[in-house]
Amino acid sequence: MQTGVASPPTTVVFPGQGSQRPGMGQEFDARFEASRRVYDEASEALALDLRRLCFAADDRLALTEYAQPAILATEIAMLRGLAEAFGLSARRFGGHSLGEYTALVAAGVIPLGDAVRIVRERGRLMQEAVPAGLGRMVAVIGERLDGEMIARVLEGLAVTVANDNSPEQVVLSGLGDAVRAAERRLADGAGSATLRLVPLDVSAPFHSPLMTPIEPAFAAVLEPASARWNASRAALVTSNLTGGFHDADVTALRSRLVQQISGTVRWRSNMHALSERPTRGVSVESITDVRSAEHVLDTQGRARERERRSSMSASEGVR
Repeated sequence: MQTGVASPPTTVVFPGQGSQRPGMGQEFDARFEASRRVYDEASEALALDLRRLCFAADDRLALTEYAQPAILATEIAMLRGLAEAFGLSARRFGGHSLGEYTALVAAGVIPLGDAVRIVRERGRLMQEAVPAGLGRMVAVIGERLDGEMIARVLEGLAVTVANDNSPEQVVLSGLGDAVRAAERRLADGAGSATLRLVPLDVSAPFHSPLMTPIEPAFAAVLEPASARWNASRAALVTSNLTGGFHDADVTALRSRLVQQISGTVRWRSNMHALSERPTRGVSVESITDVRSAEHVLDTQGRARERERRSSMSASEGVR
């Protein structure tokens, strides 16, 4: 979880699948009552012991169906624990792929119990879309990547840009042979540029047209659940599909979440959208455990207090 603190406001963004690890959230569960309530509620909603799944060395954590609700619950447990202990309060939210659902829970759009059930079904459908072992995803990493060169490389191949993460990284997705062909073309066509190609340890080619066949089934999951959503708060959350913020239209929100499964994650655009509103500099910090949270939030609290005192002194000087 990352926080971006400007004046105003505070932004929180959440990672997606791949961020899971055995033991995640255990320290928060031990320290904070608000975190324990999250694990209790999510476990009840799923009829699944999420503490065992998250805290122990459970092989199911590597499976998409289980990893997605486990990550979402842990991220919300962290957020609510930090809100309880340190007063962390965010005004805007973003999330990468699965993390977009966490952001929608954090913003008060989707109830936690609904969200963990939705992403478990999302994970199951995504895993079933392509048999295990047939898909491949690879990160392309380099300084100032040449988008036009990458587009030429992909011509004629059933490979798509799954994640536009930054000027230095995109992720490709497709069937294994096609992605490996793209990797060879990239290696041959890079010229003087230095590229790193890093295969991702994933079980399916996510965010590619190969996910399109599951969209109707996932839409059927979202439609009844969305009757309980508070879409009026969706404008606080960025959309991976469009790159900008959601609006308060629940039908459009459902549609974007369905299409997000096979669409490109426009993370670079999400970061621009989240950072374009502050009028001052932005501090970005990563929170992965209680110790890092204490350091980040205590430091930011002291900075805000200094800013408050400075503002008071300035206002007194012009009276």
